[in-house]
Amino acid sequence: MLIFQELIKRFWNGKIKTNTDLDSLTLDLQKRLELGNEDLPFIRDHIRIAMGLEPTGNASFQNELSLVRNYKEISQPIVAKLPEGCKYCPEDKRAECASGCKYEAQVYRRNEEPVIVNDKCLSCGDCVTGCDFGAIADKIEFVPLIELLQAKDVDVYATVAPAIAGQFGDDISLGQIRTGLKLIGFNDMIEVALFADILSIKEAYEFNKLVKTEDDFFLTSCCCPVWINLVKRNYPEMFTKMSPSVSPMIASGRFLKRLYPEAKVVFISPCIAKKSEAIDPDLKGTIDFVLSFGELKEIFEALEIDLKQLPPIEKDQASFGGRIYARTGGVSFSVKSVVNRIAPQRLIKFKAKKVDGVKDCKNILDNLSQGKTIEANFIEGMGCDGGCVGGPRTIIDKEAATKYVNEFGEDSLILTPFDNLNIMKILSELGLSKIEEIFTDEEINQLLTR
Repeated sequence: MLIFQELIKRFWNGKIKTNTDLDSLTLDLQKRLELGNEDLPFIRDHIRIAMGLEPTGNASFQNELSLVRNYKEISQPIVAKLPEGCKYCPEDKRAECASGCKYEAQVYRRNEEPVIVNDKCLSCGDCVTGCDFGAIADKIEFVPLIELLQAKDVDVYATVAPAIAGQFGDDISLGQIRTGLKLIGFNDMIEVALFADILSIKEAYEFNKLVKTEDDFFLTSCCCPVWINLVKRNYPEMFTKMSPSVSPMIASGRFLKRLYPEAKVVFISPCIAKKSEAIDPDLKGTIDFVLSFGELKEIFEALEIDLKQLPPIEKDQASFGGRIYARTGGVSFSVKSVVNRIAPQRLIKFKAKKVDGVKDCKNILDNLSQGKTIEANFIEGMGCDGGCVGGPRTIIDKEAATKYVNEFGEDSLILTPFDNLNIMKILSELGLSKIEEIFTDEEINQLLTR
């Protein structure tokens, strides 16, 4: 991530104002990386990717700075190919690429470059992390955000996915990350798990309403765009059984902008697909920028912010249930805890089936499509192995991440979403007086529904 760090330092310190400055950066990187003149197009394209822009191949810098200054949103495709990188790839590695995308979206032409079929690409990011030579990369949205953070004339809020627990070190608390973000220029940091709590209540009421017989079933997880799009595109008949809820990310943006209409919202997560979800035509406008854990780590390092040395600003915003959304089974636990609260005498008991990873997600959808019996009525799907803790932009491995997420949940003073008084604080700002109105109030339902 040398290119990204150098780009941050220069933009942050006002040292990139013209194309000449970008050219100077290119030559400095060429020297530091010990690359030849034939590699200059490759370096330029990685600079463009790190600015959130489309790679253009051999072209010199032209209107990139203008595009960044007028940046509105990241453009599709989120995952872009840089074909110059393929020439570094050995034959045996190309053979791996030849097997294609696990979602059947990418086709590899032998001895050429990867071809990403964008109407099939789910932006899962597996191909990005699987390429060691930089031929496939996801666009980064921090450079267009720098001016907003430095100007301080617009409120900018960071909302963080619950998988953040332990990502920056077992001795780094969420409160220290909050302090670090405030030093960069964010007004505050909010746990997205708080909005997972709200959605758990909504989905519990929906489950209680819709699952009335032994043959009924309910599909979720609303938090995973890979799972949502997999069902929507490839199993449309099953999509009618899918929860209509938006993801906690989208809910966080909608609620914050309802409370602070002029604010900008930046979501920070382990997921590349969230960048694509943020610009979905039905959802765009709620989340302004998406950063990954890995990108945030590079930002802190580039700006010389040592989280270990920062005083923490701790806040207990979410329940155990909301925080464990980050790992497989977390959504099921959270929703079940609310179902048991609101309908303890249900005749049709809550029976969850949790699947993660491509193979298991496809298997259960195939079985459901073929009418096979599934011993469950609440089916939770997560595109990544282990859930969000196994996302492509995590910093630590999923086993360690799962451990930290569980501990993070246990550290909460709030056991279930229904016990989260922070929810009532938000709802009261919107004129509601009871937590049950999450399901019955029309305005709240619009905020929480796709």
